[in-house]
Amino acid sequence: GQRQRIAIARVFLKDAPILVLDEATSALDSEVEAAIQENLFDLMTGKTVIAIAHRLSTIAQLDRLVVIDKGRIVEEGAHRDLVASGGVYADLWARQSGGFLYADQSAAEQGA
Repeated sequence: GQRQRIAIARVFLKDAPILVLDEATSALDSEVEAAIQENLFDLMTGKTVIAIAHRLSTIAQLDRLVVIDKGRIVEEGAHRDLVASGGVYADLWARQSGGFLYADQSAAEQGA
């Protein structure tokens, strides 16, 4: 967590036109993550941002999301459109925003 906070502080100080964020808040607790995310979204305004994330809540507000599965782009668009499409992103979003990953996987495996 501390290394991530230092790296994020450097991002704020540098003010680069392109930001690459790789799991930028993954090791932070929810309260600190929320505070940093608010500031990151302000910092992202007018910049090109490449954000790699497994926790979809950290990227849901971005303009354009690209979903990569097994090395291939399988979907792209805004969060709202991807959730509505019912594809890979929608499935992941449903699991992360209320579903239980292991319970869903077990049910799918039993039905197969």
